[in-house]
Amino acid sequence: MAEVVCFGEMLFDCLADQLGVPLEQVKSWTNYAGGAPANVACALVKQGVSAAFVGRLGADQAGQELKNVLQQCQVNTDGLQIDPHRPTRLVYVTRTGDGDRHFAGFGEYHTGDFADTAMQGETIPESLFTSAQYLVMGTIALAYAPSRTATERLVALAKKHQVKIFLDVNWRSVFWDDEAQAKERIPALITHAQILKCTDEEAVWLFGHQDPVTIHQKLPHLQGVLVTAGDKGCSYSLGKNHGEVPAFKVNVRDTTGAGDSFVAGFLAQALTHGENLFIDPHLSCQAVTYASAIGALTTLHPGAIAR
Repeated sequence: MAEVVCFGEMLFDCLADQLGVPLEQVKSWTNYAGGAPANVACALVKQGVSAAFVGRLGADQAGQELKNVLQQCQVNTDGLQIDPHRPTRLVYVTRTGDGDRHFAGFGEYHTGDFADTAMQGETIPESLFTSAQYLVMGTIALAYAPSRTATERLVALAKKHQVKIFLDVNWRSVFWDDEAQAKERIPALITHAQILKCTDEEAVWLFGHQDPVTIHQKLPHLQGVLVTAGDKGCSYSLGKNHGEVPAFKVNVRDTTGAGDSFVAGFLAQALTHGENLFIDPHLSCQAVTYASAIGALTTLHPGAIAR
């Protein structure tokens, strides 16, 4: 059984070995298991929180390797589907000299060609929700019709079993053919969430500003809003508590998955403190500080699941 169900993509981040060079000058790549929901699930288990991954991989070597990663991390895979026809997603990522990443596409494939786009909602086990307290979702699944239908099924299951939805916007234009559709579908999904997490850039893209208190006032159904800003730290509005937490100063090697580890850290605190986290201002600040520390630790090495 799982306290947290994580839904969405699992993939290999193919990180450029040469830093600070454009795509055409990259000579070699190293593959790291990734995908935001999978990163969150693995990071939760490392903190002693039981987690399940719901997603779809290809029936290829990459898919088997990623399934093995989940099992080695002791993540529940009852909701993992294997697609007999579509490949497992690979994402190519170039990096600046200081570790910042830039998505460089999907190699020979179009974004809609991969197994994760064809998630089948009707076969998702409802039993995963009987002990869950949170459902973690991103928005990439909204870009494709089958996985969008699966998203609707998961939202319905969460409501039926009174499972809170933690929505990480995780806007990535490379996954979408039409940005206008994203701006329509993502706000619609936010209406079902209890906690919203976005980067400062995503907040401006969606809401026109990055102040979590203002966003929270516009979306009063939310229990909390978290806005992360990389090395500038994180601002938050949790219940009636709000504030800012500075980023930890570390020797950054790669920022891939730092936001996912932040999510896992925050959820670990939310499960520990329950509703008090949204009432006690000290616990609110403590939770965001802890989450920021977990995120910072992830940047010390390439890949979010690797350590």
